[in-house]
Amino acid sequence: MLGILVALIISWIILYISEKKNILALGFLPLKLRLIQFVTGFLITGILCFLVQYLELWLKKSTWILNRDITRHIILKSFWWDVKSVFTEELIFRGALLFVLIKKIGDQKSILISAVLFGVYHWFSYGAFGNIQVMFFVFVITGFMGYAFAFAAAKTKSIMLPFGIHLGWNFVQNTLFSKGPLGQLVFISEGGNQLIGWVSLCNFFVSSILVPIILIVFVAYFFERENK
Repeated sequence: MLGILVALIISWIILYISEKKNILALGFLPLKLRLIQFVTGFLITGILCFLVQYLELWLKKSTWILNRDITRHIILKSFWWDVKSVFTEELIFRGALLFVLIKKIGDQKSILISAVLFGVYHWFSYGAFGNIQVMFFVFVITGFMGYAFAFAAAKTKSIMLPFGIHLGWNFVQNTLFSKGPLGQLVFISEGGNQLIGWVSLCNFFVSSILVPIILIVFVAYFFERENK
């Protein structure tokens, strides 16, 4: 929670110094519209992430079993962890800095800069720095998704759609399918084969490149561009 407060304060300062605006410039209002955008983003990536996990299950010929030790309290605690981590990242990468960059240099360059920074950031958050092969895959995975998030922010002039998109993916992956740093949660993978060769590349392409492309197309065609 402290991270969110610090990010909010810094964002407010940046917005005021650069544009003489307050934190509401990040597109929290009108509330009804932003909630619709948030929920829509959450659902679309939640569904996409579920399909990606199902594809991996099919390719590996593994099974998912329900964790018998899971409780409602653990799920809520994990969801809250996802909310805090995602919102902090959104404030940093799709918040005031992106808002100011768009004003100064336009959408395209700003989106690209945000995506690159997001990819580089994950070298350190994933502990990948120094391993060139891992750094490449981490950068591609997070950079492409970061581009989709930033595109959503630029299109709607709001942090709420990318927040929903980001949270939907992280919640399904981390909490439902136990792929995050919090360990085994709702479903646990059991058995199956390791993905190698073309099968592994196919899975990587779908999850890391095709999904962001689908998100970008979805945002481009189903959300009106806002000007402010």
